[in-house]
Amino acid sequence: MSQERLVRMVSQGDENGVGKNHVYYTTYNNKNKKDPSKKHEERKYNPIAKKHTVYKQKK
Repeated sequence: MSQERLVRMVSQGDENGVGKNHVYYTTYNNKNKKDPSKKHEERKYNPIAKKHTVYKQKK
């Protein structure tokens, strides 16, 4: 996996805060973003909360 495009995604947790700070690594091309100041965000399955939660890009 290319280290240049590797980003760390950190979970925001569910509405009760369960599963917060769970880490997920993925590749993402930051050069193709429409707004470069905005962080990448996506919904992924969180095994601690046992549901889909929002993951935000962390530098």
